[in-house]
Amino acid sequence: MKQNNINVLIAISLIAVAVSMRVINAEMNLPNFAPIGAIGLFSAAILRDKRVLALSIPFLGQFAADLYFHFFTSVGGFYPGMGFNYAALLAATCLGFGMKEMKPVNILGFILGASTIFFLISNLGYFISGYNGYSFAGFNKTYIDAIPFYKNTLVGDLVGGVVLFSAYFAAQAIALQKAKRVQA
Repeated sequence: MKQNNINVLIAISLIAVAVSMRVINAEMNLPNFAPIGAIGLFSAAILRDKRVLALSIPFLGQFAADLYFHFFTSVGGFYPGMGFNYAALLAATCLGFGMKEMKPVNILGFILGASTIFFLISNLGYFISGYNGYSFAGFNKTYIDAIPFYKNTLVGDLVGGVVLFSAYFAAQAIALQKAKRVQA
């Protein structure tokens, strides 16, 4: 199997595991602890030469989890302004296309950026939905109330990002070793 195909399979498998964590975390009442930004970032960084796939995988994973929440839980999956969550995921994913070198410091910086982008855009959607009114005070309340969720988003993205990138590099090294043994 070509190395590029192995990379795609490894990346898709890891993203599927990470997306399932969103459902598990919600069931455990750990709001926003899912590595949504890290999933998008990872997808773009690893699958940068397959942009449609890199953008589709996190989007479809988010949508599958939202369908699960909508039909099988009391959490609910869809609400007004939810499109902003998808826009935030798209923005975090696009940020990943800009990652030139996958070094630990770069990865951590991009994860911080992805979490912050997701926080800013998704909460704008919450504000526009009108839950806190359409005033400057409502705008402030929306973002102040969301700070604890941002903490969970950041921690979830950091943990998820470190696990995704580390597991990817480990799986890639194992696949390369096996390929070398087969060729020898």
